[in-house]
Amino acid sequence: MTTALITGTTAGIGAAFAGRLAADGHNLVLVARDEKRLREQAADLHDRHGVEADVLVADLSEDDGIAAVEARLRDRTHPVDLLVNNAGFGNRDRYLEVPITDELRMLKLHCEAVLRLTSAGAETMRGRGRGGVINVASIAAFFPRGTYGASKAWVVQFTQGAAKDLASAGVRMMALCPGFVRTEFHARAGIKRESVPSWLWLDADRLVTAALKDFARGKSLSIPDPRYKAMTGLAKLAPRSALSSLSSKVGRPPAKA
Repeated sequence: MTTALITGTTAGIGAAFAGRLAADGHNLVLVARDEKRLREQAADLHDRHGVEADVLVADLSEDDGIAAVEARLRDRTHPVDLLVNNAGFGNRDRYLEVPITDELRMLKLHCEAVLRLTSAGAETMRGRGRGGVINVASIAAFFPRGTYGASKAWVVQFTQGAAKDLASAGVRMMALCPGFVRTEFHARAGIKRESVPSWLWLDADRLVTAALKDFARGKSLSIPDPRYKAMTGLAKLAPRSALSSLSSKVGRPPAKA
């Protein structure tokens, strides 16, 4: 039986990945900061699907948390076959309205943690000749949207480049770029749902189903919804100034004077 390690697993896209992979018969390593919620989730998945679900409490915006997950990924006696780097957060406010400490914390989580965990997992997978990594980015990677969009653009570029480097070693890698998904993510960022057009919202379970199909097909980039695929295509043609104006308004309050 294979094992999947998922970060940011107690809610939203991470929880949807955990539920789907458990239903498919994968053992799990669940990673998040909230131990109580992790243990409740692990018990529920074990009871419903009969899989082993281990708990690893870690804050991936801190060095100690990253190191703990790196160590688990390097454990060759209990190998991880699939790594899903999903942990992340967003800031509602614009550049210079967000404290620099929050900006740096975001970069550590979205970039440094993804790099270090991917490297730890992929190195072990390469030694075994098989394995896979899904790095959750965002549709924001294709639009000018401050630190968040920039960090997710890095995830896409890094993942696609690494995918080419590791293809011959039997390690598959894919960047997943969802749009607005009905999860706790936006509430935590202070983004009100009514500030986003209703037709832009996606369902986490359907998103994960589409993403895993793309991963099975060997894609290095997944934009699992026709609406967002169309938007990404238009983004390549539209003037950057127009894109910047649009992306700065959706899901954000008016700019401060």
